[in-house]
Amino acid sequence: MSNSNLLTSTSPLEQWLCFLENAHFKAIDLGLDRVKSVAQQLDLLRPAPFVITVGGTNGKGTTCRLLEMLLLNAGLRVGVYSSPHLIRYNERVRIQNQELADELHTEAFAFIEQHKSQSLTYFEFSTLSALYLFKQANLDVVILEVGLGGRLDATNIVNADLAVITSIDIDHTDFLGNTREEIAFEKAGIFRPNKPAIIGEANIPSTLLEHGKKLNALLSCRNTDWTFSIQENSWAWETTKVETISMDNLPICNIPLANAATALATLPYLPFDISLPVIHKSLREVELTGRFQKMKLDKLTNLAKLAEKPIEKLPQIILDVGHNPHAALYLAEKLTALKAKSTGKIIAVCGILKDKDSQGILTPLINVIDHWNLVTLEGARGQGSDALFVTLQQISQTSALKVQTYVSVYEGVKSAVQNFTENDVVLVFGSFYTVGAFLELL
Repeated sequence: MSNSNLLTSTSPLEQWLCFLENAHFKAIDLGLDRVKSVAQQLDLLRPAPFVITVGGTNGKGTTCRLLEMLLLNAGLRVGVYSSPHLIRYNERVRIQNQELADELHTEAFAFIEQHKSQSLTYFEFSTLSALYLFKQANLDVVILEVGLGGRLDATNIVNADLAVITSIDIDHTDFLGNTREEIAFEKAGIFRPNKPAIIGEANIPSTLLEHGKKLNALLSCRNTDWTFSIQENSWAWETTKVETISMDNLPICNIPLANAATALATLPYLPFDISLPVIHKSLREVELTGRFQKMKLDKLTNLAKLAEKPIEKLPQIILDVGHNPHAALYLAEKLTALKAKSTGKIIAVCGILKDKDSQGILTPLINVIDHWNLVTLEGARGQGSDALFVTLQQISQTSALKVQTYVSVYEGVKSAVQNFTENDVVLVFGSFYTVGAFLELL
């Protein structure tokens, strides 16, 4: 469907999404002029009294999630906008930790389509819709996860009260540049004059600091203004930047500690009281789908049927949406630690989009994974499993590589759960599309 005249606020969400995918002549059209003019026209530039924008190469989703838990557990009304989604579009907007009904999304789409004066991309339309939904909900805080880069990303139309950059590495080079310095400059675009800017990257490119200083942003940098350290069964965090805060014996959480520490670095700059019990509770509760996520057995009923074996005989399943070299390095560290405690094999069900750095993703994992089930991803950006096999062969130092190729995530997962046992680990990774396809099986 391509004609919005046929759509109304009660049209099915799938029809609206189909329209949005084709509503603009370019799928990605970076720049703020069009989307900002529509937002001004519809009075959407202030979706809540306090707004946090989170950018970075990796770690945005988990940092947003812990911020969300901290604020919710402190009794605040919170909205989160994130992307991409794994299965349903509805995942992109959470209000009070809940996804919204299709009808609320289609109502927002219809309002924007009726009043907009500019052609908009899918992501721009989605961003305006989220801002509209937040404004209706009378929230205390909105957290916006940057989609791509920062400076020209649609989320950057909002003047956030606090900016967070989680990490800087090479990704999306077609749009952001080929060096960490170029990419850092694009991400620094979310900084605002005289407003706090939290930087979670340990190796900070000079362009990030220079842009922050030029704006007189209140920079708070990892290892300079705040630090964290791992203890035996806990971790510690401290800062002396705005006030002296020192916290020991923090619970080890289900997200990367660097991202958790980055979220905690926002605390001195929030106009809300976040108590130590709230911090502990939030760290114990925080998790995010597809971020080194260990699947619980009670979620795997359909997988047991597919494997034709009892649930308790299934391998352990871990999901990870990491899709660039930086994320793969972290994943390799986690898997190496896992192997040190286990005698089982690690089997990867791996699908990677063709516009990603497959070689950079596979290289850190080549000596950690025992068996590869390479899968084909569909769509214009999809990559065939045979092409992935060629890349794997190019970087492997051994001819004894154990690899099989499959036409779909379904076939790759089916083989893994049928042929390996409860002592083994099946890692489903490489893309949001790979993990999303797996979750649909469940």
